[in-house]
Amino acid sequence: MVLEVVKEQRKDGTATSGQQFSAVTIDKIPDKLLLKVFSFLKHSELGRVAQVCRKWRLLAYDSRLWKCVSLRADYSGLHISHLDTLLGLISLRFGATLQYIELPSEIITAPVLHELANKCPALRCMTLDFSNAMQLHDFNDLNAFPCNLRSLCICLSEVIFLEGFMRRIYSCLSSIEVLHLIGTFELSSESEEDNYEVINIGKIKAHTPNLKVVNLYGICFLDDSHIELLCSNCIHIECLALNFCLGVRGSSFQTLIQRCKKLKTLLLQHTGLEEKHMQSVAWETSSVQELDLTSTELSEQCLENVLTRMPGFTYLGLGYCEFFSDKVLEKLVEKGKLNRLSSLDISYTHALSENATLQFLHTHGHNLQGLMLVGKPKLTENFWLMVIHHMKNLRICGLGTANGWFLRMQSRVHLDQVIETFAQNCCKLERLEIQWDPDSIRFSDKSSKFIDHLRLKCPRLKSFTLSDGEYYEMVKSNFERADRTKVVRTTTNYQTSLVSLLHCYSDLLFN
Repeated sequence: MVLEVVKEQRKDGTATSGQQFSAVTIDKIPDKLLLKVFSFLKHSELGRVAQVCRKWRLLAYDSRLWKCVSLRADYSGLHISHLDTLLGLISLRFGATLQYIELPSEIITAPVLHELANKCPALRCMTLDFSNAMQLHDFNDLNAFPCNLRSLCICLSEVIFLEGFMRRIYSCLSSIEVLHLIGTFELSSESEEDNYEVINIGKIKAHTPNLKVVNLYGICFLDDSHIELLCSNCIHIECLALNFCLGVRGSSFQTLIQRCKKLKTLLLQHTGLEEKHMQSVAWETSSVQELDLTSTELSEQCLENVLTRMPGFTYLGLGYCEFFSDKVLEKLVEKGKLNRLSSLDISYTHALSENATLQFLHTHGHNLQGLMLVGKPKLTENFWLMVIHHMKNLRICGLGTANGWFLRMQSRVHLDQVIETFAQNCCKLERLEIQWDPDSIRFSDKSSKFIDHLRLKCPRLKSFTLSDGEYYEMVKSNFERADRTKVVRTTTNYQTSLVSLLHCYSDLLFN
């Protein structure tokens, strides 16, 4: 690409007879600027860029562009076919700047781990993915492992036992503050006899006294005995996530609360909590401020007993809690437990009435940064037009009723005024999801004007999720014309959540 630059030009715009042209090619762009441009590319794209010329090859392989590397082909598109190639990359390309790496099971070998330990002193975060492993490599020769890690994520296999590998690295785990153990909930069968304890949590806790964030996700063999083992040595835990661990009943929570005084975040989505265990915990002595009980089967009495004894909430997830009622909400408001609430998920809570919800949002809406209120067919545009202007600080919002819900809409929802009200009142909005399907909504010829207002007055909007249909196509084309091609999404491929408002959200991310 060549740019022609006129050196001399008369005031009337015509060139002088002795004008000179200078060809400015892309080769003359400073290396620092090119490096910045390349930093926006994926690593798989950098490989193609490196084939352009020798200069671009040197820049594309600059170690500053390879600080965070994923070698899991399913996620990054990068695939290493020969271990010798990887060893060379670690030494020559990654080197001292590497901070984060993801490794699939086929390249988790003793030589690779040795090289990472010796050549990458800045390495702080590592993911070891054994989820698709059929057998492990031989780790008898493993005598070095990165010892300055802050975060370690291990994706477990259903059938591969990791104790032989873990035994070689326990002594290097004392610096870890963030631990992810990712189970196979989506792949496992319901029969308990098929759930093998493929990793020894008891031994892990003995070597990780500095843990602050623990995410045990979808581990089928996990139960309360493992939680008791964990909290017996890891007293600095601030966040414990047990989402989709069906074996957790809550019998270990009394010990957890007694020993882990710094615990602020407790995420229990889709766990097997039992009421007798939850009610026996001294929640009034805890420091829990962020709680997620989504898809748990606790009764109205239990919810009232547990929630009203906690010190107060900044984040509360109660989606699909069918017994969360007006009475429970009134008790929480009466005792001031929701005075500092900034994030609330009460989706699919059909025991909670429209009037109670409306009154709560009128009085507490000004504090809310996140609200998920989907799956409630009675909350149509009239409800939202009355409450949106009370939520000036809203950043994330979900509304509407997805197609197929057992209570179908009696009349179509007019979206234009809802969109306009968001645009006029919620300038901080970052994520918006509207679940009403095409058969439940109506819009007008002027709808594009209201979408323009939303796009212009909510400049931070990163995600606008809609059901696939004519309205979605219109909104999508509107944002694309403004060169914001990644904002509009469909409910088929994307689901909005409030988890990004958790205080330890960045540490909870995996995959």
